[in-house]
Amino acid sequence: MFFNLYTDSLKKGTYNYINVDGRLANGSFRPLGTKELKFSASSGTFTGNSLFVDTSFRDAKLTVRIQSRTNPKMQSEKVIYIKTVNDPGTLPTMEEVLGTKSSDSGSGRRKKKR
Repeated sequence: MFFNLYTDSLKKGTYNYINVDGRLANGSFRPLGTKELKFSASSGTFTGNSLFVDTSFRDAKLTVRIQSRTNPKMQSEKVIYIKTVNDPGTLPTMEEVLGTKSSDSGSGRRKKKR
């Protein structure tokens, strides 16, 4: 069993999917969920594989633990940091990224600078 996280940090105020894979005897991997594992964390609450971290959480990191339901000796844990940089409220539009105005996009050419 190992953590196969999609990100290097967790966001507060949202559900963070904790992806865990198990290696089978034949060498292949398969995702594991609450049928196979017990999930716990030093803070936050789990709904399925998703960990909700409250916005009031103030530590820099937390520890997530998994334990096999069929073999409690099989367990693992991972320290995961909390995201510290705020997301921008909205992403820039295509026009903002390209430095064009929406009225310019119809001509297929950029206007000359004066």
